[in-house]
Amino acid sequence: MDMRLFSHINWPLIACITLLFLIGLLNLYSASGTRLEDGIIVSSFYQKQIVWGVCGLGCMLVTLTFDYRRLKNFAWIFYWIVLALLILVALIGKNVYGATRWISLGGISFQPSELAKIAVLILTARLLSHDGQPLGWKRFFGLLVIGFLPCVFILQQPDLGTSMMLLLILGGMIVFHGMRAVVFRSCLVAIPCCGALLWFVGMHDYQRQRILSFLNPGLDPRGTGYHILQSRIAIGSGQLWGKGFTEGTQSQLRFLPERHSDFALAVFGEEWGFVGCVTLVSLFCLFLLAIFSSAIQAKDRFGSMLVVGIFFYFFWEILINLSMVIGLMPVVGIPLPFISYGGSATLVNFTLLGIVLNVSMRRFMFKG
Repeated sequence: MDMRLFSHINWPLIACITLLFLIGLLNLYSASGTRLEDGIIVSSFYQKQIVWGVCGLGCMLVTLTFDYRRLKNFAWIFYWIVLALLILVALIGKNVYGATRWISLGGISFQPSELAKIAVLILTARLLSHDGQPLGWKRFFGLLVIGFLPCVFILQQPDLGTSMMLLLILGGMIVFHGMRAVVFRSCLVAIPCCGALLWFVGMHDYQRQRILSFLNPGLDPRGTGYHILQSRIAIGSGQLWGKGFTEGTQSQLRFLPERHSDFALAVFGEEWGFVGCVTLVSLFCLFLLAIFSSAIQAKDRFGSMLVVGIFFYFFWEILINLSMVIGLMPVVGIPLPFISYGGSATLVNFTLLGIVLNVSMRRFMFKG
């Protein structure tokens, strides 16, 4: 590997990644709760996230060692491997809280659905990089099949949030690339129809109830509306400056559910208040801007579309989680990157950012 490549690395992006991960660790330390055992502080989620972070850093470094253009050669192979893993989940998957989303190997569990996001992203980038012409019906439907095929298996787990994320990433990449006017207008008509079909056919009862609770959490304050109500209470009680690190009553007294994962932001908001939340959102904006700048500066269409897909991956996760926690969207189980706990998500996040850095490092090394 040519060491001169590191002179072109995206240092602002690395700074954002580092700050976000450290903030996430501190937040997990507080959200997990601590106890003393023989004078030693124990905090399981915090410790596990450090391990996953180190592994994720290793994945990111590995992705820097090769030319990203080689991913084109493995796009289809990786896609079919991930589909096989999704089928394997249905056969031997680990059931947790009524959902079968994990495969356990040697005591380590991982979600193939997280890999599906990467597989669809890389394959879509390859197909869209062939030319810059707006998509007609044939290519558009081909991309839809690529996205919908893994979604069929993911919905069976059931995991509506990941399926929705996968399609949003695909949609963002298609819109950025461009479509013919007739295709775009048809999509505007078809999307509401697909939403209605999903409501009556594709959703489980508990998923419909989550949406109804989002519209009116007071309908079931101790059931499906409990998450949103407690999250609002936690964030609101933080007021301007917050209650202080590890001083949040909603999280420390266990009123706030899923405080280490989906609702990690509520813990942060209670402890650091409005000022802390604005600072965190601003850091996420800088993070997204650093990714998008790499997409604009990329010297070939494949690299540009890869980074665009990664931009939409993080954009939608951040937007959906923030909206979900403050009650602007239903609870769909989308984690907040680097702030929420999650082994598979952490590995995927670092791997994708390694690809962004890879594209950025090579932007002056060739023309295309």
